Amino acid sequence: MCYRIFSPKPVPPGELVNINGTYIHVRAEGEKKSLPTIIIEAGAHSNTDMLHWLAEGLKNNTRVLRYDRDGKWFSESSNDDQKSPEFYAHQLHELLEKTGEKPPYILVGHSMGGPYSRIFRDLYPNEVAGIVFIDSSHPEQWKRLAQKELVPKGQAKFLKVGSVLADLGLVGIYNKTLSKAVHEGDGLPKEIHERARLLTSNSGDVYRMFLRENKLTNQVLMRAGRTKKLDSLPVLVFTATEQYKDSQKQKYRKDGISPEKQVQLWFDMQKELKELSTKGKQIIINASHGTIITKKENADVINKEILSLSEKIGNKN
Repeated sequence: MCYRIFSPKPVPPGELVNINGTYIHVRAEGEKKSLPTIIIEAGAHSNTDMLHWLAEGLKNNTRVLRYDRDGKWFSESSNDDQKSPEFYAHQLHELLEKTGEKPPYILVGHSMGGPYSRIFRDLYPNEVAGIVFIDSSHPEQWKRLAQKELVPKGQAKFLKVGSVLADLGLVGIYNKTLSKAVHEGDGLPKEIHERARLLTSNSGDVYRMFLRENKLTNQVLMRAGRTKKLDSLPVLVFTATEQYKDSQKQKYRKDGISPEKQVQLWFDMQKELKELSTKGKQIIINASHGTIITKKENADVINKEILSLSEKIGNKN
C-alpha cells in the first residue's frame, strides 16, 4: 500500500484524449505538409513506445500518429466489456476527428496491427490511401499453424497472478529493491524500458489487457478475413526472416508441424497479404518478429519505403 501511494507514477509521453468518456493515449508528431498522414497500429503485446523508431524516422517528413488501443498501456479501458472488432476502428476514427487529423491516411500495422488496419480500411475505404503490413498477422494463421490462441494457458495464469501482485504493489517493491533494471537488447532507448518497468510495477491493468486482447484476437482475425479486397490500393508487406535460424534448433511439435514448415506457412501467408492488391510489394528483412521494428536499422529500411510510397501517393493526388 505504501509503495502504491508514495512511488512515482508513470507519465504518459503523449496526450490523453477523451473519446466518449474514455481517455485514449495518442502521440501525434510532424507536420501534415502535402503527404498522407501515417497512422501506426501496434501489435497485440505492443504499444506506442515499441513504435519509437518508426515514428522517429517519419516525423520529419510527414505527419505521423501512433496511439494505444482501448485499455492498452496508457489508454483507459471503456466500460463496454463486449467489444466488437469494429469497435476499435470506430474509436480510432473518432480519435482522428477529435484531434483534427484529416485523410488521406496510410495505415501501418505491425503484427496484430495489420488485421486492425484492414478492418479500419473496410469501414472507411475512402480515407485510406495505402496499407503497410509489418510481419502482420493473417486471418487464418491459427488454423494453418495449428495454434489455438495468442496467449497459452500457462502464460495466461502467470498474467493473472502478475496482475494481482502488481495491484498489491508487490511487483513494484520487488523491482525497486531486489531486481535490477533490465534494458533488453532489442534496440529501443533505455528510457522506454524504464517507463515500461514503472508502468507494469504500478498497476495490473497492463497484464489484464493482455488477457482481454487474447479473447478478442480470434474475432479480430475472423473479421479481417471478411474484409473486401484491396484491389489496386498500394500495399507494402515487410516480412522477418530470423525464424529460419531459430527453427533449425527446435524439435517437432506435438501436432507434427516442424519449425521449418511453420516458417514456410508464415511466408506463404505473408505473400497472400501482398496479393490482396494488384499493387502489392513484399520486402524481406533479416530480423525477428519484434526487432523488425525495435532496431533502428530495420525501421530505417521500412521508413524509407513508406516515405517513397507516401510521396507517390502525394504526387498522384
